[in-house]
Amino acid sequence: MDWLTTVDHKKIGILYLIAGLFFFLIGGLEAVIIRIQLLKPMNDVVAGDTFNELITMHGTTMIFLAAMPLLFALMNAVIPLQIGARDVAFPFLNSLGFWTFFFGGLLLNLSWFAGAVPDAGWTSYVPLAGEYYSSGKGVDYYVLGLQIAGIGTLLGGINFMATIINMRAPGMTFMRMPMFTWAIFITSALIVFAFPALTVGLVALMFDRLFNANFFDVANGGNGVLWEHIFWVFGHPEVYILILPAFGIISEVVSTFSRKRLFGYSSMVFATVLIAFLGFMVWAHHMFTTGLGPVANGLFSIATMLIAVPTGVKIFNWLFTLWGGSIRFNTASLFAIGFIPTFVMGGVTGVMLASAPADYQYHDTYFVVAHFHYVIVGGLVLGIFSGLHYWWPKMFGRVLNEKLGQVTFWTFFIGFHMTFFIQHFLGLLGMQRRVYTYLGGQGFDNMNFISTIGAFLMGIGTIAFVINIFITWAKPRNASNDPWEDGRSLEWTIPSPPPEYNFKQTPLVRGYDAWWKEKMEGKTAMTPAEPVGSIHMPSPSILPFFMSIGLFIAGFGFMYDHLIVAGAGLAITLSCMAIRSLVDDHGFHIEPEDQDKEVQA
Repeated sequence: MDWLTTVDHKKIGILYLIAGLFFFLIGGLEAVIIRIQLLKPMNDVVAGDTFNELITMHGTTMIFLAAMPLLFALMNAVIPLQIGARDVAFPFLNSLGFWTFFFGGLLLNLSWFAGAVPDAGWTSYVPLAGEYYSSGKGVDYYVLGLQIAGIGTLLGGINFMATIINMRAPGMTFMRMPMFTWAIFITSALIVFAFPALTVGLVALMFDRLFNANFFDVANGGNGVLWEHIFWVFGHPEVYILILPAFGIISEVVSTFSRKRLFGYSSMVFATVLIAFLGFMVWAHHMFTTGLGPVANGLFSIATMLIAVPTGVKIFNWLFTLWGGSIRFNTASLFAIGFIPTFVMGGVTGVMLASAPADYQYHDTYFVVAHFHYVIVGGLVLGIFSGLHYWWPKMFGRVLNEKLGQVTFWTFFIGFHMTFFIQHFLGLLGMQRRVYTYLGGQGFDNMNFISTIGAFLMGIGTIAFVINIFITWAKPRNASNDPWEDGRSLEWTIPSPPPEYNFKQTPLVRGYDAWWKEKMEGKTAMTPAEPVGSIHMPSPSILPFFMSIGLFIAGFGFMYDHLIVAGAGLAITLSCMAIRSLVDDHGFHIEPEDQDKEVQA
């Protein structure tokens, strides 16, 4: 019950982590089945229909249900600690955000058991996703599952923007915030501006499918390309919503383990802002082959290539941070160092794809598959692994096993490059995306075989990480406040794991790398900005859980035209909203004498 009702950002972070890892394993299993099917020519492990379902669910699960929650896990666990806050701005909303995400993801994946799996690709292009080509319930699961999960993400974005703007410790100006906090701040702004576009698109598609509207139905005056515009106006900023937090993680890890201040801090901040701004200017580079014309293609080509400039600034700043530092090679820093060349490769192929004439050749080949996996897996997933190994002791009070961590890194890293590096050449030879089989003798056979072996290696790396979690769980909680001994920001000044209220006294920040600055002056603790006193905390609540269950039930009702079920689901959600609005809950206080007991416990 404690976990169902919690509004504590640290526990919600752990819930996001468990759910994200669960969906990551499901998405990974789907990927391995895809690779087994492509192991050899004319393979028949799965049928063509099932293959379409697998690639749709793999892409959707990995982007929306694995990558996003794992980032939200780190955001929840770390951001309030880095800015010296006792919780997020809206703890109730934080809990609601998790449960709506979780039940949306559950609804989407129940499609496997309902025998109606989405199969129109993770981008769900119309008319393929329309009633004519997808007459079953599969795409309805996609639409309603993502609608409900998207509410959670949007709430999270609003919440973290408000938290970072309003709840920083005294003395922490914007230009003293850690780089990870900056990355999450910009990411939250992107979520707030980008996710409504997806919501509008999904509502329009839902109306087309459930109520015979004509948004995308060409025969009745709709426009199929409109879906592509709506999807990519969301979809391209989404790439930066995923990668900017990874940039923030790499900045923290590289700085800590080279024992140096991050090189070019202010340029890193402005590069992050510029990437976010330009991220909204480039959506149509996914649509060079739709016939937008040379002017549009030219403008979007130039805008896409411009993004390489601020990204290059970040790469060089990380290299200069490492340069001359006393680098420690542990699992977290290996993932961070491995991230840098891998992401550069993804960026270089991105610039190649930004050239519209070349894109006509690369489009819909495995070259594009290789490119975006280098960015999303080689960038984001390596970043997440780095962040998890880095902040694990702070979240759980236990340091992950270093030997198993090294196994995770080397198997995953080598497996990743085996899988996707070779796919560039498959694409250049002409192997198309989304084909479930291929004829032999075209030069594809050996490359696909190597690619599949690499996928198995990545799977082994992931399993090693899961084993590491269970082995570490059995150990006592003995991590110190600053287990790496080189911590630079505020989260390393408090116990691991932190007490419920985070900071007994709000710290006073006197510069960038606040904790490092105090350590260099010989101090063993932060200077407090307030006397010891009673700490106000928010009360736990079961309402977010029931509100999300209500939306889950309503989703099923709408999908199967049971208006009574849909009405009952909405009634549950609206009743919970009414209770929340009408019943005042002033929270509770932790008195100074109880604070000491909690620290000892």
